[in-house]
Amino acid sequence: MKIKFWGVRGSIPTPGKSTVHYGGNTPSIELRLHNGDLVILDAGTGIRGLGDSLITNGESLRTFLMVTHPHWDHIQGFPFFKPAFISGNEITIVGTERPEISLQRIIAEQMTRIYFPVQLNELKATIHFRPVREEEFPVFGATVRTLYMNHPGFTVGYRIEQKGKSVVYISDNEPFDRHVAGSMPNMEAAVLESFSSATGDPNQRVFDFARKADILIHDCTYTPEEYIDKVGWGHSHYLYTLEVAAEAGVRHLVLFHHEPNRSDDNVNEILRKCRKEIKTKGYRFTCTAAREGVELSC
Repeated sequence: MKIKFWGVRGSIPTPGKSTVHYGGNTPSIELRLHNGDLVILDAGTGIRGLGDSLITNGESLRTFLMVTHPHWDHIQGFPFFKPAFISGNEITIVGTERPEISLQRIIAEQMTRIYFPVQLNELKATIHFRPVREEEFPVFGATVRTLYMNHPGFTVGYRIEQKGKSVVYISDNEPFDRHVAGSMPNMEAAVLESFSSATGDPNQRVFDFARKADILIHDCTYTPEEYIDKVGWGHSHYLYTLEVAAEAGVRHLVLFHHEPNRSDDNVNEILRKCRKEIKTKGYRFTCTAAREGVELSC
């Protein structure tokens, strides 16, 4: 499998001279399976560049777009994804929904005439919707598993496996603390139950989900010092991100969802601290920071 990063930033796009190296687009990742089939992870502003590349290459599209959750930074690029405007293309949007609002309506509402000049039902591509909870299902020649993450709303991580290789994508996730979780007003009851009912450390469910992954892409929004004032916001500090990778025994950890005020120099400093911690603790995985345009394979 091959990965290319098109958007790696969290919360809001951050163009400018201080983010040129890592990039300022919000999350979107191109994943090519062994036979070349395309899976897209999230539809942040990075998906616009991916769409332009597909058009330039003249590639007809049959793809699964797997959205972790419908916060703006993960869906705001879809209205600018040019392949969706071309007849003959086929896009299956995978993601969570709520009892009171369907996945299709979630995507459509950001494209109502109040917010956008073209409505979802005016797109020329064939668009399907595949709601998910915690489950397992086939995509092309791969197996996909989903797991609820500790993030406001219904948020999932994706594990994609094919021919003995695995990629785990956990864009938004926070360490779960039983003493804190019950007081969080934005926690979904089903998500709270999935963590709270676990025996022992509730974060073990995330460790197990990422077990032996060849590539783990994981939320690394905060420093430990910043996290003190951000508990309940649904994002990880880098020490927890390293713990997930270590407990899961992954081969390669990619730090993701960079905080919007984080400059290239700031990201470099966090990466330096992570590598120092890895060496100190004797961890055995590679660690890099997600950067637009970088390609990885497993």
